[in-house]
Amino acid sequence: MSAARESHSDAARSHRTLRLPVWVTVALGMVIAVTGLLLITRPFASVGLLVLTLSVGSMLAAVVELVTWITAGRHAGRWLHLLLAPLLLALGVVMLTVPGVTVGLVAILFGWALIALGVADLLRVLLEREGRAARLMGGLAAVVFGVVALTWPDVTVLAIGALFGVWLLVSGIRLVLAVSRREPFQQEGRPRPRSWPRTVVSASALVVAVALALLGARLMGTPIPDAFYAPPAEIPDQPGVLLRAEPFTRAIPEGSTAWRILYTTTRDEGVPAISSGLVVVPNGVEDAPTIAWAHGTTGAAESCAPTLLPDPFVSGAMPNTEEVLLNGWAIVATDYVGLGADPPHPYLVGQAAARSVLDAVRASRQLADASLGDKVVVWGHSQGGAAALWTGGLAPSYAPELDIAGVAAMAPAANLPAMIEQLADGPAGTIVGPLVLAGYAAHYADVHVEDYLLPAATLTFQETVARCWSDSAFIVSVLGTTVMDRPIWTQDPSDGPLGARLEHNVPRLPIEAPLLLAQGLTDTLVSATAQQRYVEELCASGQQVDFRGFEGKDHMGVVTGDSPLLGQLMEWTQDRLDGAPPIDTC
Repeated sequence: MSAARESHSDAARSHRTLRLPVWVTVALGMVIAVTGLLLITRPFASVGLLVLTLSVGSMLAAVVELVTWITAGRHAGRWLHLLLAPLLLALGVVMLTVPGVTVGLVAILFGWALIALGVADLLRVLLEREGRAARLMGGLAAVVFGVVALTWPDVTVLAIGALFGVWLLVSGIRLVLAVSRREPFQQEGRPRPRSWPRTVVSASALVVAVALALLGARLMGTPIPDAFYAPPAEIPDQPGVLLRAEPFTRAIPEGSTAWRILYTTTRDEGVPAISSGLVVVPNGVEDAPTIAWAHGTTGAAESCAPTLLPDPFVSGAMPNTEEVLLNGWAIVATDYVGLGADPPHPYLVGQAAARSVLDAVRASRQLADASLGDKVVVWGHSQGGAAALWTGGLAPSYAPELDIAGVAAMAPAANLPAMIEQLADGPAGTIVGPLVLAGYAAHYADVHVEDYLLPAATLTFQETVARCWSDSAFIVSVLGTTVMDRPIWTQDPSDGPLGARLEHNVPRLPIEAPLLLAQGLTDTLVSATAQQRYVEELCASGQQVDFRGFEGKDHMGVVTGDSPLLGQLMEWTQDRLDGAPPIDTC
């Protein structure tokens, strides 16, 4: 009996020699906890700082595992700490020393690191008796955080620091609490240390993890094109041929009938394509004039076709939809080629958009149940504003059979070089820039993404191009602009092939139909200054322009709410249908 006690005492002394001094344990725990708190609460000013902080955090995590191994006594799961310590240390060293580490790689590395840490805690639940509830919840939280990081890689830009920070905070608190347990074995009659602080922290982490996962699941709602958008086996060579039509009821005003259509078009002359769109006619109206609507930016992905989105007209910012139909006018709204059908989408490529608009009007007239008249007035906003200008200029040569009575371009993305130059250095450039670069790289052989895109912005670029602007998840792309420490560009987008193609897509074809150009004077996306320069260029070329500027209205405000343009647009359109002479403000 005495020998047994002596053996037990020797073992205890052996383990005590491995324990760190109280002040060292407390200091380490506090430093690690504070680092975790900073990672949770401080928004990062740059991607570079994010990588640096996470690399240091990973090394501190390795210290946590090493200290826990040293002080763990004879716990069955002690070996797990020794296994994780070098892995976390290597992760931190790699991020700190390997050049060109991107946020995408950080997401993958930390996603799997968090899963590994969580699995280790779950294994300890089976191997150790103490703190099982806290370990179970903490392990589950780490696994969920890791899965979120892998599922939403660009959320890493915003949240991976917070995710890893939660783990560091919990680990630091654990170290500080560990000083209350100085003996490796629980002595008989001695009360067990309270574990409720660890349990509370772990439970909080699990709640946050589950909430983040549920939020992610809620954000994943991008529609997928169905069989309607698939090209038929045989496609006619002629553009403007109706291939398919079916009734459409989503978000369609009462008193009207709608169809979504699939039709042939061309990207450029001689390059066949197909596109989808929407035709809405007022009930009981014969020979209804047509408003050919060119929608504003909805995104560049195949899923971003307005006919796939919850409200096809709100998503593209069409004004006065109900009033148009009440006036007895029909609406023909293209999705543009590449949205819904036949990707990729040539974003802000002028002729491709104009051909989609004109061929949608041609195809709409082949609907047996739609009574459409001869007159067409083209409306467009933003991206669609530029498309409307191109439509007016291209119509006489491409679709001379159409009677274009007027063109209304609202906040048009017309002066592309000036617009991109203005946006390049700001957050908006991180949102619009990827769409322009992706669209032009897909359409023009001489434009290459890698020639213009900062490597660290690759993930931001890919995720922004893949999201629709109406998606809930698009907020991630918007918030992601706040962590970019510099623009996404490696060179000025106005230089080289991209700059030349931007200049090439400024709508300069003469427009025979009366032209209205409306602009919000506080617009920060399409600036009033750049627009004024474009209008002056049109006037100098002899183009008639009815230019109207609206004080206090920004990019969306000019076509929504109480904008004076809304009533003026209806009056201007009626004048065009009545053949009234246009106003020229040049």
